[in-house]
Amino acid sequence: MSSPINEQNTDKRYQSLIISIGLFLTLIGALLAFTFYTSSILQKNTRTIALSNQIANDAQAVIKDLFDMQNSYGEEITSPHVTTVLKRLKDNSARIETSLTTLEKGGVVADKSGKQYTLPTIEDTQILKNVQQTRQEWNQLKPKVDDYLGVAGDIEKDSLTSLSMAGEQAKTSSLAMNDSLDKLTTSVFNNAESQANIIRLIQAVGIAIILGYFAIFIFFFVRRLRDADALALAAQKETQDIMSNVNTGLFLLDNDLNIGQQYSAHLEDIIGEKDIGGKNLSTLLQNKVSAKDLETTQGFVKQLYNPRVKEKLIDDLNPLKKIMLSNQKNQNRFLDFKFSRVYHQKAIDKILVNVQDITNQVRLEQRLEQERAQNDLQIEMLTTILNVSPKIITEFITNTRQNINDINEVLKTPGSSQSELQEKLNRMYRVMHSLKGEASSLSLHSFTVIATNFEEKLKALQHKGDLVGNDFLPLTIHLEELLNLSNTIDALGRRINHSSADTNAVKNGNGTEATHPSPATKGMNEFYQQYADNIATRQGKQVALKATGFNDLHLSRDIESSLKKIVIQLVRNAVVHGIETPDARVAAGKSNLGNINLSLLDLAESYKLTIEDDGAGINFPAIKEKAIQMGYSPDEVNGWSEQKLITLLFKSGFSTKDTTDEDAGRGVGLDIIKEDIQLLQGQLNVDTKRGQFTRFTIRLPKNPTAE
Repeated sequence: MSSPINEQNTDKRYQSLIISIGLFLTLIGALLAFTFYTSSILQKNTRTIALSNQIANDAQAVIKDLFDMQNSYGEEITSPHVTTVLKRLKDNSARIETSLTTLEKGGVVADKSGKQYTLPTIEDTQILKNVQQTRQEWNQLKPKVDDYLGVAGDIEKDSLTSLSMAGEQAKTSSLAMNDSLDKLTTSVFNNAESQANIIRLIQAVGIAIILGYFAIFIFFFVRRLRDADALALAAQKETQDIMSNVNTGLFLLDNDLNIGQQYSAHLEDIIGEKDIGGKNLSTLLQNKVSAKDLETTQGFVKQLYNPRVKEKLIDDLNPLKKIMLSNQKNQNRFLDFKFSRVYHQKAIDKILVNVQDITNQVRLEQRLEQERAQNDLQIEMLTTILNVSPKIITEFITNTRQNINDINEVLKTPGSSQSELQEKLNRMYRVMHSLKGEASSLSLHSFTVIATNFEEKLKALQHKGDLVGNDFLPLTIHLEELLNLSNTIDALGRRINHSSADTNAVKNGNGTEATHPSPATKGMNEFYQQYADNIATRQGKQVALKATGFNDLHLSRDIESSLKKIVIQLVRNAVVHGIETPDARVAAGKSNLGNINLSLLDLAESYKLTIEDDGAGINFPAIKEKAIQMGYSPDEVNGWSEQKLITLLFKSGFSTKDTTDEDAGRGVGLDIIKEDIQLLQGQLNVDTKRGQFTRFTIRLPKNPTAE
């Protein structure tokens, strides 16, 4: 990881290095350019000397040819010898003229081999003076040579005189021309030597400068490299110190989920693996987290590398927040992975991952949550105790313990056949459903939750193919939880009642204390009314229940307990199945408030319990449809009377409600009512009219006959 400051320092270091190398190359280029320039100067001098020598040679050749023609005078002018000499004399004369002109003015000149080269204008005064002297001597010789060449090829003309005059002039001019050309060559040579010395000096100085600069460059470059290496080593040591001592797991992650070679030492302890560098994160976490979490992690990292996706927007999608990992020792640890982008020149380069072991934090949160739940539970229980009469609480605790004992007895009952085991399930189901209803009536949510979980376990066992005795063992855990809760309520109730007794104690006239009942006790009429309101709230309905007769009658404990279970089931059934939703009632021309009348009458030989609602009435088409789903033939069902269809409502597991919740959907409530009425030798009558009402009438004898 590099900071912007380090990147700027690196850029400056590279910038100075590039400038230094550029300057070094510039010096070398300048030296090479100067060498090419001096080479051209030397080449010019060499060409000047060569041209001067050529002029001298051509002048000697002219004199020689003139003397040759004098010695051969009288020979046939058409002879090969004469013709060759005259042509050579003419060519040499023309070449001397051209060469002198080139020396004077510069231009293109060709040597004897025919190779052409350019000769610049002579600027040196001494050399130019020698050229001019040569030109003067040649100007004296050339006309005479031209006069001779003009008549040498004509037989009728006498060329001897012209030849003699040219020969005499050549004797004089050739010596002067040779002298001038020698001086010219000497001047050019001296000039070239002087220039060569200067050039060598300049080249030596240039090479010395270049070598010196190179030495300085190497010195400072090596020094900077050494300083840079020292800084790099220091930075590396700092990084190692940080990585060795930081108490979190730090590493870099590429786009393919490969872990970088550098990572904090604590990471190995957190993950429980050695030599993590270079490994793939998916491979590292395999068998430690779920396959779904691994797949989600891959997609999450891909999104982090997407520059169009805001990092903060996808932070909540991190699947490795508070993730539980299992190590090789089967020890569960909670880890928290935080992913952050690392940029290089505004581009996403890597992903920095910070892993923290939050096991202690999570377990502390779990303990706090448990304590909070426990406090909520106690508050719930206290609320119930304070708002319900102690008699009802006592009855609930007694019934709960009795129900738990009943379930235990069922569990202890021998049975091995599938029918016997199924019957055990059904008996426990009815008992637990009754307990749940009573807990729900007291707004004991914790009881209701445990009872619901118990029902779910029973339902799962009912749908299991082959039951064995061991399948019932996990149920004891829920029973223990229910028993502990009932004991807690009992303890809290005793403490509160004791405190209330102390508070309400007054002195009698004789000095003794007399206790008065606490002011808060609601009767059963109010209890059932509150229960109906609670169910209606959960169901999204509006209900007004009017209860009468329950506060005035003194019933035996058995009848009172059974009657309470029956009323709870009937009230729940009336609110859930009888009363419509406010919208449905308004659409049917009714008030949005549903009415339920609940009454208990003391007759001579029996008790009469009546509950009537002004709801939708019993839905017989729904009963038929449910019956067909249960396996009855459509023809058989369509032939049944309404009374026959009503009997199905009291069959275990039968419910017209498609979904289950705290209040309905199990198909057990009316089954419990039927069983309790039968045990009390009572009678049940159901009246209903579609869209108007449903009425349950139950008669319970005060003194059932012994069987």
